[in-house]
Amino acid sequence: MLMRNYRFPGRYGPEWGSGGIFGLKYHNGTLYFTLAFEAEAHFIDLGSGEENVYDFTLLGDAPASGGDTYNAVETVDEFIYFGGWVHAPAVYREDRRILFYNKYSHVHVYDTENDSIRLLWKDSIHHETDWAGEVSDILYDPYGDRLLLAREDGHANLGVYALDRRTGKAEPLIHEPVPKGTTVHDAAFFGVGNNFTGGLREFRALDLVDGRWETFKPGGSADGRPYIRPELGAMASAYNRAFAFVRGGVLAGNPLMGEEFRFFRLFDFYTFYAPFRVNAINVGGGILTAFNAHHDAVYRPGSQDAGIEWAATNTVVGPSVLVYFAPPMVRIVGAFGARVTSIEKVGGRLLVATNTAPNTGATEATPFDTGNREVVVLDERIIQERPPAVSFSLPLALPSAAKGLGAGTFGGIPLDGYREPRMVLHLSGDNRLTVYEYDLSLPAGEAVAERFDVRAGKNILELDSFSGIVSFELEKGDMKGKLRIELR
Repeated sequence: MLMRNYRFPGRYGPEWGSGGIFGLKYHNGTLYFTLAFEAEAHFIDLGSGEENVYDFTLLGDAPASGGDTYNAVETVDEFIYFGGWVHAPAVYREDRRILFYNKYSHVHVYDTENDSIRLLWKDSIHHETDWAGEVSDILYDPYGDRLLLAREDGHANLGVYALDRRTGKAEPLIHEPVPKGTTVHDAAFFGVGNNFTGGLREFRALDLVDGRWETFKPGGSADGRPYIRPELGAMASAYNRAFAFVRGGVLAGNPLMGEEFRFFRLFDFYTFYAPFRVNAINVGGGILTAFNAHHDAVYRPGSQDAGIEWAATNTVVGPSVLVYFAPPMVRIVGAFGARVTSIEKVGGRLLVATNTAPNTGATEATPFDTGNREVVVLDERIIQERPPAVSFSLPLALPSAAKGLGAGTFGGIPLDGYREPRMVLHLSGDNRLTVYEYDLSLPAGEAVAERFDVRAGKNILELDSFSGIVSFELEKGDMKGKLRIELR
């Protein structure tokens, strides 16, 4: 694998913009990933070097498109269970629309012992524009010896489904949209909410022994300031807590052991910069995931919202960053282009799948994938080394506009490992800046605030006197100002 050049330019695969390399999973000597939107599942025997490619034709006729865009994969015994969604066959119209009559949600199983693939389960509503909820996560329930499927992206059959891994029979457990989940102790936590309307609303915890559900609301922010639209991208567990990585930060806690979920602001720029369409993995006892700069975007500005959605999804404020969580520390350990789609550890190496282009919208389909996708191989020592130089540039109009929504605190910049961090502010008028200093302590502590008078024109604030994580708030909005955060 390490000698191969896994680079994939755009090829035939009708869908909305670009997909990516998803579901990276190394298990029992086999490396799996799905290439979307070409709908190719790859299985590489890292011992012999042999590679099998599956084209999803067990679902329907060729040509297929799609695959997986949320990293829905799980392993049990010698099996790799991989899910997602596929058009089989894909039907593309000349008016840049794709029809959804043949879109299926699916779970397949790959037997690593005999290199065989079986379609375990599929679901479709056979509608022109709507589809059954995609499989966006798969958890193994070791007590019930079953698979728990999270389904949020779609119009019907959403929620959490229990799938018998022998018979392929699926049973709905809850019906609200659920993008992701993780297991903690003897419970499975799921984030409930729609990512394209408002984000995570609540957590549901399923007791894996007695089958009882409990509901928990996310709590307040460590910096004491409001947060909005926590779209859920990935979940993981460590320290007997569940971690939900959302737009604007991370929610961490475990109410079942007496600790509420608290919000820790991270990379909150009031854009769609988020840990979205990427997974989170455990490395060295901590958690590794990515916050992406450009994962979903509106291709053409619309008149209905005066281009606000276009600006929020296409304003690129910084690189995508690979982030390592070892509370109370949060460290940037890598900087990448538009987005990271999947992460996996193989021996002492980290495999990081990347893409140059985002998903787009319903009227912006193309007959081919629009991104260049590749697998980058890194040494896992990056989690112990000095972080890379990173810069963020933010038009202050974005957090200023968020004041009208009851928010406006921005940033959440992790400073661990940086010796010369600084902020450069260009303001259109005099203002007052509050800096909130906190870390990812468990249980969560309180932030310390410090205020600075800043003037019209250029202001430089050296951040080397702060530690942990810092977020910022301007007393008055500034629709013409801008800032740059430089981490060295």
